[in-house]
Amino acid sequence: MSSLAERLKTLPFEVRQYLLITANYWVFTLTDGALRMLVVLHFHQLGYSPLEVALLFLFYEVFGVVTNLVGGWLGARLGLNRTMNAGLALQIVALAMLMVPSPSLTVPWVMAAQALSGIAKDLNKMSAKSAVKVLVPRDSPGSGSALYRWVALLTGSKNALKGAGFFLGGLGLTLVGFRGTVIAMALLLVAVLALSLCRLRADLGRQRRKPKFTEVFSTSRAINVLAAARLFLFAARDVWFVVALPVFLYDQHGWSHWTVGALLAVWVIGYGGVQTQAPRLTGLVSGGPRSVTVAWALALAGLAASLALLPLAEVGWLVAGLLAFGVLFAINSSWHSYLIVHYARADGVSMDVGFYYMANAMGRLAGTLLSGWLYQIQGLAACLWVSAALLASSALMALALPREAVAR
Repeated sequence: MSSLAERLKTLPFEVRQYLLITANYWVFTLTDGALRMLVVLHFHQLGYSPLEVALLFLFYEVFGVVTNLVGGWLGARLGLNRTMNAGLALQIVALAMLMVPSPSLTVPWVMAAQALSGIAKDLNKMSAKSAVKVLVPRDSPGSGSALYRWVALLTGSKNALKGAGFFLGGLGLTLVGFRGTVIAMALLLVAVLALSLCRLRADLGRQRRKPKFTEVFSTSRAINVLAAARLFLFAARDVWFVVALPVFLYDQHGWSHWTVGALLAVWVIGYGGVQTQAPRLTGLVSGGPRSVTVAWALALAGLAASLALLPLAEVGWLVAGLLAFGVLFAINSSWHSYLIVHYARADGVSMDVGFYYMANAMGRLAGTLLSGWLYQIQGLAACLWVSAALLASSALMALALPREAVAR
């Protein structure tokens, strides 16, 4: 342990800060993924309908929209370390709210806890993604490709941990129950917050001048177009993945909580692994940002439509299609994540990133609500058809991107 500490001290300051931010983001994401799986499975088990389960996430996504907009502005004014630590603290409070006895876990109470968790998650994510732009040396040779690699590594590793969180959520619900799992996650986050308070640089990402709140709305055409494409992209994923898929596997195929959690964990872990390789994979499509973005979105739309035609009663087909969707979606997501950090202003990056992830949160909100509603009235195939339509819309939006990626 001491030799590891000595080796860390020899690393450049920017790399040590990046490692700390990544570790912070990893642990937060682990608990966020576990909490999502806990809420879906626990409350469905209590007799909540798919739409009612989706509504439990309503404030989670609504407050995520607001947080991304305001959080970027706060990060530019106060520093990304403060917004990241605030996210950790709020997640601890949200988990503490869920430690009450089961009879007290009413719908309004859980929705309020989820609202805090949504604020926490997007403060943490916005801070981590913005910090990468700040920490990558702008004058280094090949800094554009270095930025893509750093973003892909951060995003991919985060999603791998989110997948592990899905598994731990399902396993924890099986072994120690809802309350015991929540307590363990809260204790873990307390330890991470203490480390972050001590080690994360105080002025990370803070602008020299205090930006006005009106500046959170991007005036960049590239960012606005990319944000619109991102909204449809993430609505297309969540419309069948968030509520419909786990409930379908639990109800129609009789899977246990931990088995559902394990499958979704494998999916998200694999998805994260593919994201780390996205800089190589996106090179398979030649051309500028517009052509690359459109091509990958159309490929994913075609796959979603193909999945809707599969015999979903055959679970093997469904699992194979789910894995293929994960590969293509990971490439799309990682490419989008790179483009927004690339397009963002060097001074005030958190505001551009925050605005972009506001659109991301709006897509998740729409997808989550549609997931519960469509599955309840039409089933999983309808969710997949809507997913294909949303992905085609994302490709259409991307046609308005600039031909060349010009950093700001």
